[in-house]
Amino acid sequence: MKSASGLPDTPSGLPVTLGSLRSHKKYGDAATAAGNVVTRTVKDELRENLICKLERREPLFSGIVGYQDTVVPQVVNAVLSRHNFILLGLRGQAKTKLIRLLVTLLDEHMPYIAGCEIRDNPFAPICKACHELVREKGDETPIAWLSREQRYVEKLATPDVTIADMIGDIDPIKAARKGHNISDELTVHYGLLPRANRGIFAINELPDLAGKIQVGLFNIMQEGDVQIKGYPVRLPLDLMLVFTANPEDYTARGKIITPLKDRIGSEIRTHYPVTLDHGMAITEQEAWLKRRTPVEVRVPDYIREVIEQLAFSAREDKKVDKRSGVSQRLPISAIENVVSNAERRALVSGETVAVPRVLDIYAALPSITGKLELEYEGELKGGDSVARELIRLSVGKVFTKFFDGDNLNAVVQYFDLGGSLRLDETSPAAKMVAELGKIQGLLEKTKKLGLSASEPDAVRAGAAEFILEGLYAHRRISRSEEAGFTAEVRRREAPADDPRTKAAKRNYQ
Repeated sequence: MKSASGLPDTPSGLPVTLGSLRSHKKYGDAATAAGNVVTRTVKDELRENLICKLERREPLFSGIVGYQDTVVPQVVNAVLSRHNFILLGLRGQAKTKLIRLLVTLLDEHMPYIAGCEIRDNPFAPICKACHELVREKGDETPIAWLSREQRYVEKLATPDVTIADMIGDIDPIKAARKGHNISDELTVHYGLLPRANRGIFAINELPDLAGKIQVGLFNIMQEGDVQIKGYPVRLPLDLMLVFTANPEDYTARGKIITPLKDRIGSEIRTHYPVTLDHGMAITEQEAWLKRRTPVEVRVPDYIREVIEQLAFSAREDKKVDKRSGVSQRLPISAIENVVSNAERRALVSGETVAVPRVLDIYAALPSITGKLELEYEGELKGGDSVARELIRLSVGKVFTKFFDGDNLNAVVQYFDLGGSLRLDETSPAAKMVAELGKIQGLLEKTKKLGLSASEPDAVRAGAAEFILEGLYAHRRISRSEEAGFTAEVRRREAPADDPRTKAAKRNYQ
């Protein structure tokens, strides 16, 4: 935001000229001589602010879940060591989110010479234009201020990025307008790196950057300066460089050239959530579930677990490409789609409560299949078939957690005796509960999921369906799109005079 004078607005109480900056109690000469924030480097600034947070036991990198004992300590070590570093990990591992949170370690405000494209230090300018401005105006040199967010510059690496984009180029139009020699430093149009001076510069997907552009980063990282278009323009930039990369990209699309990799101080490996609880916490944090809707949305814990288990199961499945990984975006997108399907059903049925069911997870296949990179065996089966198998496997694992050792023979016997149940996705909850109530002992078993008899029909119906899906997952009953839930195939093929069938009928009656 700019004032009427065309200069950026200055936060209240902060100096607006070089003279007032010199006399300021925090930024003045005495403080500068003592190593104040004005003269220290960005890496020193990050280090000192991090030390203060550690001493005060303040939380670091809010919103990052599951990295407290693994990745975060390594990032802390890199910052304390004043390293440029790279986060190396598969897709959907919060690499970009983490590097963006580095801005929380910067000062709240930073002074620079107003109008300077490379945010020059008022006490130690490095560009020719600022040298001339300070020589001309002295203590009246205007000062502007940057917030910590404005000191973060991010670039997504793509093969078409040029040296001019990253470092800069000679601008002949600027030279013609101002009458400068083409080789004059004042004719330079600065690229992203100089414009990130005195801040954090992040490059996402570093291997996608062409090799010759990666070479252009050498001087910045080692000698701390740049050269533009072959002219001896030396800019000792003050930068913290951070990168992200996917190990798959080393061979799939490009690679980090060895000399550049050698100049990166720390290589930090990221990972997917180690526990189901961590994964559920991330999904809960990132998914769009608190939405404006005319119905009340209730997502049962067992549904959340099934959706999260789906990602864990996919990461272990041999039909899914492990080199590509299974992004944490899968459960996030899936639970959003699952809730939307339940919301749609409630709106169509005229109900006040929307409760996701296992059936809604199958309806959310479009948000799952696109996030699975399949191996050859998986390609033969097809994305939908693989995703359905993973859902079934996940339901089975969560079902075991709640009902391991429970006697559900009465429910199974209902189907063994010829009973069947087809649950329509759009059926009102009251109708579903009436149908499910015909199965002896089924609704009573929902208490194991923490339900009471006073729960709304939509909650009870979803819980009962989960039990049936769990039995199907363990192959104790069967299910098809046409017939719904029926007896498991092997049981139905038993002759009517089979002793086991007669015994089952007597027990059920």
